[in-house]
Amino acid sequence: MSKSKKNEFRPDDFVVYPAHGVGRIVSIDEQEVAGLKLEMFVISFDKDKMTLRVPTARATEIGMRSLSTPDLIDRALETLKGKARVKRAMWSRRAQEYEQKINSGDLMAIAEVVRDLHRSDDQREQSYSERQLYEAALDRLTREVAAVVGLDEGGAQKRVEEVLTSRAAA
Repeated sequence: MSKSKKNEFRPDDFVVYPAHGVGRIVSIDEQEVAGLKLEMFVISFDKDKMTLRVPTARATEIGMRSLSTPDLIDRALETLKGKARVKRAMWSRRAQEYEQKINSGDLMAIAEVVRDLHRSDDQREQSYSERQLYEAALDRLTREVAAVVGLDEGGAQKRVEEVLTSRAAA
């Protein structure tokens, strides 16, 4: 593996891990696993009170990436303004697709899930599983918006909700 790939991430960098969202690299440690010495990124997810160790050689292969650019954040927020696209498939099938999009770590896909599952006050209630998926996607989106734009999570959530409610008013 080339040196440039290995040093793509550094301690104190914020990164996006597909299955867990935004975390911060605490350190790069060496660990012995099954008799092999492996270099590991130690990533802390403060909100989940979780620490994850990812082999440096496999980080990009696993889908770990740097935070999005402010431009991509703007595009994701623009996606929220669009009309919800709900397929006519069974809920279990759609739920699976939403789950895959959330766990892909792709900001645009996560924004699509938030857009598609958002309900304004005058719309019908969400089912429990719909609400869970919506909140998971919203959480991932707001955490990345907060980290990129430099807001706290509350401020980022407010910004995302303003975009969603402006869509409902239009």
